[in-house]
Amino acid sequence: MTNQKSFIFDTGLRLVVLTGIKIRSLTELRAELPRVPDSSIFFHTHQEYLAHDFQRSPHYNDFARWVSQALREEALAEKLAAIDLLAFTTIRELRATIIGTVDEYLGAQDRPGYECRSEEAFHFCRSRSFVLATGIVADNVDDFFRKVASISHASLYFHFFEARLRLGRRTSDFSRWLTDRGRPDLGAAIDALNPYVRTLDELRRDIVRLGDATEAPR
Repeated sequence: MTNQKSFIFDTGLRLVVLTGIKIRSLTELRAELPRVPDSSIFFHTHQEYLAHDFQRSPHYNDFARWVSQALREEALAEKLAAIDLLAFTTIRELRATIIGTVDEYLGAQDRPGYECRSEEAFHFCRSRSFVLATGIVADNVDDFFRKVASISHASLYFHFFEARLRLGRRTSDFSRWLTDRGRPDLGAAIDALNPYVRTLDELRRDIVRLGDATEAPR
């Protein structure tokens, strides 16, 4: 995207597969977290945000939800759910924080950990992403905001969520391109939008609104 005159909207096609790793306790979770592939960590912390029926809930990631529902460790579930995904630009950092959160909780326990029933076991999944062109191209900044209004959830997710980890920066493809096109104000305004507290429809709406303003909505 760097110094590219037109913005080419892409999308991601995801193939979700089981890793074959199944766990039933916190100690097993701790043992497997360092071993599972990066794509598994990303999937279990981000996949809900791509769901069309995404609803705000107390547990925004699969780890927190499973710890709460299957292991009944609500205190740890709250800690895992409270991890600020916006603070990370690499899976390595995110993985380390999840492990550290589990370690701290296990270290404070003076009782045996609970083992859930077999049917409640956590199955680690991973996803493989394939980048596809949408055929949508924005020729200038005004055209960009018009085109954003019509892109799919998958395209928005690709350029906003996945871009941060791909670029290793706390920014998106949108912000980077706008900055390169001489509109760092709009780039900064988009970076100020927290995608983890918005549905994809709300995120797209707020980006479109920035076409007529330079301040991100609060």
